[in-house]
Amino acid sequence: MGKWTRRAFISAGVLAGGVVVFGIAIRPGDRSDKVAGLIANDEETVFNVWVKIAPDNRVTAIIPHADMGQGVHTTLAMMLADEMDADWDLIEFMEAPAHKEFANYALAKGYAAGDVDFPSWLVDTVDGFFLTATKAMNLQITGGSTSVPTTGQVGMRVAGAATKAVLLQAAANAWDVPASELKAQKSIIVHEASSKRAPFAEFARAAAELSQPAKPSLKTPDEYTIMGTDVQRFDVPPKVDGSAKFGIDAQLPGMKYATVKASPVFGTLVKSIDNSSIQDMAGVRKVINLGDAVAVVADGYWQAKKALDRLDVEFEQNGNESVEQSDIFSQFATDMDRVVANGDEITDFSQGDTNLALTSADAVVEAEYRVPYLAHAPMEPMNCTAWIHDDVCELWTGTQNPLGFAAEVADTLEMDISKVQLHNGYLGGGFGRRAFADYTIQAARIAAEVPYPVKLIWSREEDMRHDHYRQASISRFKAALDSSGKPTAWVNQYVEKYDPEEAPHIPYSIDNQFIHYAESKTHVPWGFWRSVDHSLHAFFTESFIDEIAFRAGKDPYQYRHDLLENAPRFRDVLDLAAEKSNWGEPLPENWGRGIAVHKSFGTVVSQVVEVEIVDGQVFPRRAICAVDAGFAMHPDGIKAQMESGIIYGLTAALYSDISIRRGAVAQSNFHDYQMLRMDKSPEIETYIINSGARVGGAGEPGTPAIAPALVNAIFNATGKRIRELPVRLHDLTREDLGSKDVA
Repeated sequence: MGKWTRRAFISAGVLAGGVVVFGIAIRPGDRSDKVAGLIANDEETVFNVWVKIAPDNRVTAIIPHADMGQGVHTTLAMMLADEMDADWDLIEFMEAPAHKEFANYALAKGYAAGDVDFPSWLVDTVDGFFLTATKAMNLQITGGSTSVPTTGQVGMRVAGAATKAVLLQAAANAWDVPASELKAQKSIIVHEASSKRAPFAEFARAAAELSQPAKPSLKTPDEYTIMGTDVQRFDVPPKVDGSAKFGIDAQLPGMKYATVKASPVFGTLVKSIDNSSIQDMAGVRKVINLGDAVAVVADGYWQAKKALDRLDVEFEQNGNESVEQSDIFSQFATDMDRVVANGDEITDFSQGDTNLALTSADAVVEAEYRVPYLAHAPMEPMNCTAWIHDDVCELWTGTQNPLGFAAEVADTLEMDISKVQLHNGYLGGGFGRRAFADYTIQAARIAAEVPYPVKLIWSREEDMRHDHYRQASISRFKAALDSSGKPTAWVNQYVEKYDPEEAPHIPYSIDNQFIHYAESKTHVPWGFWRSVDHSLHAFFTESFIDEIAFRAGKDPYQYRHDLLENAPRFRDVLDLAAEKSNWGEPLPENWGRGIAVHKSFGTVVSQVVEVEIVDGQVFPRRAICAVDAGFAMHPDGIKAQMESGIIYGLTAALYSDISIRRGAVAQSNFHDYQMLRMDKSPEIETYIINSGARVGGAGEPGTPAIAPALVNAIFNATGKRIRELPVRLHDLTREDLGSKDVA
């Protein structure tokens, strides 16, 4: 089966759902009555499933996304509240329940349809189309930096504006004045001519009976009063005072604990279990063969963990037990050579004639880069509490796709999805890992074997060794340079293409380009990892452009700047990062400065890193980040996400390496899968450009550019090119820059 992009996934899901549009046959209509019992009490009034108003004039935004530290509940509520002209002090939020009526059609519509301006008469039909599709797909996912660009722009803002429109009309009807004479101010309807003022709540019931406009008028940036400001995030106070509830915090009367062990080698099944060694262990309740793993249930987690460690389990073999990491890279290289020799390259992007440009070049630069597998390593390990009772399966966990998880559990237990109730908490880190339901399915299967609630907690070792990993890869480059050092050809071959489609593409004005890849399957399970393919391709492309600049005898910042003549957003963020870093000013001895620029998820980011080399070790001292997300809805939130992405990316670039030994993951915990600690973290400065471009994401774009900026800084300090990550594998003794051959 070929690789899937998110857009293709949504499109295929639409088709799989059997959706056909005939006129207005699938308009969503008013669904308030269908969801009121899920999100509101009898005194509250529900509008368009995303808004409810209480008698005391509190407005609650219903947010169809999970919070894993990115502050999405706050930002989306801001977008809704601003369009309503609501009083921010009266705004609350609740996360949408894992129910089909809250399948996120706004995400699918925003992602698949983009900026298409549908006529008013067609909007309801289009919305109904995407609602039907996302219900069929059980789509309620948080990921891909899509929340603000899709749900926010297409869902929250429209819902807020539509709600305000009917509130104004209801007030106009009550006061017998034209709606055009009314305005909303901080959750109050005002009629200046008569000095009448009344809260939203006074008109809520009547407004809910009115037909909402399908295409309400939205504010322009100069009209924003909440968007673009730095309100306090909803999630910060409970996280500070300890009242925030994460998935692992679930507690139920009579609850027991479970932990699991799967085969070290991916994909093999349990062959035999010998329980004799744990028969007399206190608190041990049950041993369960899950087929692909073994679970132990006990009164406490530590009892379950100690019993599982002692348990004698034999797993079958599947032929991968002898695979080493070196074998995988050898396989990649062989497959890359094979497709080139056979002319079987899979084209990613092509323009011009690279062969002609290479043969007529004044110089040709070549390089090969490698990156390892990466784990997600969230601080909260995988966990789920499950309780099957009264023909219902209840789940307490932290997931990036609550409705999707509920559907997978329902399929596993052969229950109707309406019988699965998933309670989603805060996520103690996700980064793509909590988009996979394996741990939740395990918890449900364990709960099906016992008469009490069970909290499943994966050990850190299980979490590290049974992740869904960012792929390892090799990327090879050739560039042709003319007599002035300008690139005339860019040829890039890499292994395996996942998502997004544009990740390997470059913004530079190079006439002749050929970007292609080879498929090379392994037994290591793949998963979405923060910024997905951007995380590796930015390292590849921005490292190589630096190598070309050096070969051309050019300043790496100026070289990029000159090649971005047709990419003004890229040039602007690059220039700002260079300016704020005081690019070109001398640094102390054994220091270096590197730069990179990359676009992902609609957001352009340029980063400059300053490093110091001490006794052969690298210390990032300063990171400067310029970001253009179109418009920063919550500037402090964007800065926090850039900082988070930088730290996450530096961790991976400096230390992270999941390696395969005898078919299994060699790493097991944070002692051999190191994290960047506070005392080694750089000072981070973030500068925002509001360019007015289509709004982009923030959760992932801070990660891709940091690795190439880091290794480019190391080269500047030492003369050593780091072409294989992580950096810790390399000797950083300084070499003479003048004699360094970068090709």
